[in-house]
Amino acid sequence: MNWTQWAWIGGAFYGMTGVILGAFGAHALRGKLAERSMDAFVTATRYQLTHAVVLLVIALLLTRLPSTWLKASAGLLLGGVLLFSGSIYLLTLVKLRVGVITPIGGLLLICGWLCLLVAGFSSKLN
Repeated sequence: MNWTQWAWIGGAFYGMTGVILGAFGAHALRGKLAERSMDAFVTATRYQLTHAVVLLVIALLLTRLPSTWLKASAGLLLGGVLLFSGSIYLLTLVKLRVGVITPIGGLLLICGWLCLLVAGFSSKLN
């Protein structure tokens, strides 16, 4: 599979599961989680859905602008969502102590955005 497919499939998967988890949080978890945990869960869902859209945009860009920076951005965002949102879901739902992973995921997301920024400067956009 190439990076365009990874970005497209990852974006679609994150979008689908983000909607499912958002609905689950709104209907099944409301009132069952402490307010702080619920806020964290909502943040994880928001970040997941936002980055799902960005991954789909990157997939579309990769069809027209093959770029190492875009590929790096896709990989970093895919991993960042998994670690950032995934660790928050585990922390809030299973009480699994994975909080140390969350900042690593956040750092990957930041690096993914940085690569996207560099791609904008380095590509020949018409």
